Formats: sequence, C-alpha cells, structure tokens
Amino acid sequence: MSEQTLTGLVAIVSGSNSGIGAAIIHELSSRGASTVVNYPFPHLRAEAESLSSSLPKPSTCVEADMSSIRGPKSLVDATIAAFGRLDLVVNSAGLAINLPFEEQDLSHWDQLVNLNARGVFLLTQAALPHLTEGRGRIINIVSLSSRAPPPLQTIYAGTKGMVDSFTRCWAKELPPKYGCTVNAVSPGPTMTEGFEAAGHEAMKLLQPTIDATPVGKRMGDPSEIAYAVAFLCEERSRWINGAHLMACGGLHID
Repeated sequence: MSEQTLTGLVAIVSGSNSGIGAAIIHELSSRGASTVVNYPFPHLRAEAESLSSSLPKPSTCVEADMSSIRGPKSLVDATIAAFGRLDLVVNSAGLAINLPFEEQDLSHWDQLVNLNARGVFLLTQAALPHLTEGRGRIINIVSLSSRAPPPLQTIYAGTKGMVDSFTRCWAKELPPKYGCTVNAVSPGPTMTEGFEAAGHEAMKLLQPTIDATPVGKRMGDPSEIAYAVAFLCEERSRWINGAHLMACGGLHID
C-alpha cells in the first residue's frame, strides 16, 4: 500500500471516468486522498460508479460536461457539497481529432476549444475560491503536442498550447493570491482505451514515433502519467511551481 501522504485532501480530476484521468484518480486515492470522479454524459455513469466504488478512499461521482459553460462550476459545487473542501485540481478532460488541416472545420474547433481550453479555464476559475491556502495544487494535463505538434493536429495542438501558456501565466499570478502551485504534465503516446480502439492502421502510422522513444520502444502506461501528477500533489513538492513535466520517455526534450 502506498504511503498515505495525501490523507485528508480532496481531489477533482476532470474527465476521470476512464483513461489517464482514471489512472490519476487511482493514484491519488491510493495515497489517501478523497476523490471526485467526473464523467461528462449520463451513459457513462455506470463506468464512473464502478471506478469510484473500487477506490480505497472515499469517492463520489459527478456528471458534468467540461465543454459546457455550466459544467465546470457544477463540478466544483458538487465537490464542496460532498466533502466541504478542495485541495487538488487536475485538469485532465480532453479530446483529440486527427485530420488534415483542410478537413478541420468550425465544428471541430468548437468541440476541441470548448473542452480542451475553455473547460480548463472555467474549472480552474471555479476552483480557486475553495482551494485550501498553502496546500492547493493545480495540475494541467497538456500533451507532447503542445511542444512538438505533429501533422493532422492543428486544432488539438493549438488547444494544448493554450493550456501550456495558461500554466506559465497562472504559475506567476495565482500562488501569491491563493497559496497554491500550478504545474503541467505532458504525456506522449499512452495506451488508453482510445488508443486501443484506434485500429491497426492508426497504430501502424504511430509506430515510427513509438520506436523513436529513447527510454523504450513502447507507449506509456496511464499509471506512469498518474505518478507524475501525484508527485506534484505531494506536500514536499511545494517548491515546484511552473514546471512542465514531459512524461513521454524522452520522446521530446526541450
């Protein structure tokens, strides 16, 4: 069992019913945090409840669409109603669309910008008044695409670039006001349910990238991303602010 270093703390992880978000929820709960599993749509309720019930520490599920205007605040309000405090905010909800630039349109723009960028903006804004002073953590899940964007990801890479910039700005602006830290974690290719469902052809296109990873010719595991996030949540990480951890096996090095 992990050392209970986050006991007494409450964590929101947006988009945490599956994938990297679910791995983060597992890691934070294993360290003692009470957690809020967020899912965006009613048909995902059973998946979220199954995850929540499997966690070792108190957890609740909240349906809230981070791409909507009201969803982020409703998630924070439900957290405060359930636990009475908020310490750790992980902006994990995100969506990627891979298409040639000429085929990307305003519907894709609205879909990605509203979730990947505006959702992070609104959830962080809603959380700030409730963060425990001196212990608050804001961690943005960005992407390798924010620093090393590939073809076909014009809008997705752009939204992650926005969140990269949010992190830099907030790390200077918010700690003096709220006693928090603000950091980012950028995964490289990670074996989530989405990648598993991508199909043989998509994986074939990705294979050269995977083979170029210095630490190993493989995709990352969600638990490896979760560990990086949990590290930044620790009390002993209180002097780390404005960092951007590349959890990608060295696939990109600034």
